[in-house]
Amino acid sequence: MTFVRVNELISVAGQPEPADFADFAVRGFAGVINARPDGEDPGQPGNTAEKAAAVAAGLSYSFVPVKGTEITEADIIAFQAAMADAKGPVLAHCKSGTRALTLYALGEALDGRMSAGEVEALGKDHGLDLSNALRFLERRAGQLPQVKAFFHASTSSVQYVVADPVTKRCVIIDPVLDFDETSGATGTASADAILAYIAAEHLTLEWILDTHPHADHFSAAHYLKGRTRAPTAIGAHVTEVQALWKEIYNWPDLATDGSQWDRLFADGETFAIGAMEARVIFSPGHTLASVTYLIGDAAFVHDTVFTPDSGTARADFPGGSAAALWRSIQAILSLPDDTRLFSGHDYQPSGRHPRWESTVSAQKRDNPHISGKDEAGYVALRQARDRTLPKPKLMLHALQVNIRGGRLPEPEENGRRYLKIPLDAL
Repeated sequence: MTFVRVNELISVAGQPEPADFADFAVRGFAGVINARPDGEDPGQPGNTAEKAAAVAAGLSYSFVPVKGTEITEADIIAFQAAMADAKGPVLAHCKSGTRALTLYALGEALDGRMSAGEVEALGKDHGLDLSNALRFLERRAGQLPQVKAFFHASTSSVQYVVADPVTKRCVIIDPVLDFDETSGATGTASADAILAYIAAEHLTLEWILDTHPHADHFSAAHYLKGRTRAPTAIGAHVTEVQALWKEIYNWPDLATDGSQWDRLFADGETFAIGAMEARVIFSPGHTLASVTYLIGDAAFVHDTVFTPDSGTARADFPGGSAAALWRSIQAILSLPDDTRLFSGHDYQPSGRHPRWESTVSAQKRDNPHISGKDEAGYVALRQARDRTLPKPKLMLHALQVNIRGGRLPEPEENGRRYLKIPLDAL
């Protein structure tokens, strides 16, 4: 097949056939990057067939599927990582080569190696339209706030630093404390990486925020407060979650007034991040206490909705409600269509790269749990799906830490800390 050589590191092409992959290896390519979502055309080979062909040819293979008008920074980062992992020249393809070249050019632009004018010229030189890349750069320049995501692979969680670029003030949302359930070891590498980023960018931390008490990872809020003295906050309904789990854990000494955080936010309450205003939206359903933080054109929705190809949160935890979740989703979807939505997890369906950003319009159009559904249909779908899902493996470990703002159990007389696991409780 034919392809366009961009430089010694990358060539781009339209859709190859699996039989072409052996020839790619002969031509000196080290890897293939598939930037095309499955199912665009009836005869498209698809991710599974391409991966098998790459393995048979001795090539590295990465699946970074994108739509041209909906490319996000996560996609660009994944494309760059795929190029690095190949350890040699790559052939990147989509349907025509345009999306593949767009991802490459945007990576060069974001890293400062290429200007917008050079991006446009690159497309013209190779006969491909990079107007979506130019629109991405224009849109990004006008976005407020600035958002930096940190993907925590072992729990599929996403942590955020959200900053006002004018005042350099920032918040951390949903930080993760590392925990290995096999050994019982805790660690702070993930939280320390966030602090290192804040220091490198010369940001000032104003808040450490949780969207809800998490059931699948430990919160690093308490650790980060100890390192930075920044105040912690969560939604006011956390007290209901504390009361519920106090009974499950038979924990009579647990304070259920939310005093483990410095501030409890009510629905509609606002607070400042530098010159930006943030608003709290009560978003129950996944848990009794879930909130969304709306900051500028960005809403941090955690488990309420995932990226469109991943659906929505489960609602079968103690205190959960599929009907309440539907109403919370509708409130989020009432925001302007171009509002950026940042999810708190990504489980990488079909083995694609991690993604965490979407828009209200993309959710309405492409999320199969939302598009074309009414409340009754959604509740039936959600409840049926939840019956098939196992409980998160860290649920009973994590909640006794997270309903206390990320505080680990106090050491016992031997200096060790112990978790309490209620048997047959759920």
